[in-house]
Amino acid sequence: MATSTSSPSATSAILSSVKAPFRGDQSPQSRSKERFERYAQKLADGDYVLTETSFVDAITPDGEDYHKIKREQYAILFYVADRRRRGSVNFQDWMAFENLLAKPDAEYDIAFRLFDTEGSGSVNYDTFQKVFSQRDGGLPFNWNCDWATLYVGASKSRHALDYTQFTQMLRGLTGERVRQAFHYFDKNRDGFIQPDEFQKIVVETAKHKLSDHMLDNLHTIGNITRGQKITYSDVRAFQNIVREMDMVGVIVKNATARSKEGRITKEEFMEEAARVTSFSLFTPHEVNILFHFAGLDSSSGNLSYADFQRVLDPSWREPYRVAEDVAVRAAELAKLAATKTTDYLAEFLLSAYHFGLGAVAGAFGATIVYPIDLVKTRMQNQRSSVVGQLMYLNSIDCAKKVIRNEGPLGLYRGLVPQLVVYLRAVYE
Repeated sequence: MATSTSSPSATSAILSSVKAPFRGDQSPQSRSKERFERYAQKLADGDYVLTETSFVDAITPDGEDYHKIKREQYAILFYVADRRRRGSVNFQDWMAFENLLAKPDAEYDIAFRLFDTEGSGSVNYDTFQKVFSQRDGGLPFNWNCDWATLYVGASKSRHALDYTQFTQMLRGLTGERVRQAFHYFDKNRDGFIQPDEFQKIVVETAKHKLSDHMLDNLHTIGNITRGQKITYSDVRAFQNIVREMDMVGVIVKNATARSKEGRITKEEFMEEAARVTSFSLFTPHEVNILFHFAGLDSSSGNLSYADFQRVLDPSWREPYRVAEDVAVRAAELAKLAATKTTDYLAEFLLSAYHFGLGAVAGAFGATIVYPIDLVKTRMQNQRSSVVGQLMYLNSIDCAKKVIRNEGPLGLYRGLVPQLVVYLRAVYE
């Protein structure tokens, strides 16, 4: 199962993007059937199925640029949907997979199914280690550590993990990986590692959660640490900020909204954190790291929500990169559209011709009769400061007074909004 090399921590990133195609105004059943039939292949026995390739095509989100997740990584989910282990997914399997994605604990459930290779409803120590170790490269991990023993027991008395026990162990796995990675790079046992080693740890354990801005500037953490070296407290502080990124976003949004200038300091962030949470959620060191990466282009320490977006949004990229990607995508679409231009252009020009005729004729008619409508409206709504006395004697008198007081264009006052509304109605 080559595609199982994706790390468990990356499952959440894959799932968050996979769920997008299953949202919309259609009912779940009709949406599911439509997507399945679009990509399914008919077998000799008449049954329709998805192969691994067509399954990836079906679940790949529309418009996804695969910036953080390579397209082939989505294939890992095929082994979850293929419940019968036949190498194909029928409509019943597809429906079960969609229902699985809709669960609030989908991330954990799918990870459990990937590790429960026998479908027994539990994951034993050897299977956990084997599936996890199928990852290509990466940081070394000692499965005989005390941390693993706490969850599955010692070597002579290890027990399998049910779903709830597995999810708890999985939740703490990243923290243990970070601890072991720091220990691995700290060769001198002096409690320090180099910035490039810190960067390797972060990329291996949290790359899918970080923006390009963060990834490109990880080495700068040495600017706020002791002697350009990284301590274990630096690594854990950074990890805690990444883990609580959703809460960081809430606090930043609330705090900047309270500020008249739309900017906040570290103290204002911590004050808002104290208001939002029941306990002190972030340490001063964690706040220092957060403000360091959010304020790399600012020396004031007074940051806006836009500054924090570069840290909070994992899909955030430098504007010039976004523009470059858009240009490439536009060129691809233009090339594709060029093969269909003739028919589409003729149809478009014909539609535009009919629309133009109708719009011009309607607008001309509305313009001609507008003074009559204006006089009628003025007559119906006329008011006078003298009780019992009307402002206009009749329609002709109304038209004369409008021209005398407002000029000839007064008869067309308010025409433009009416024409806009009319043209919009014609367009729709």
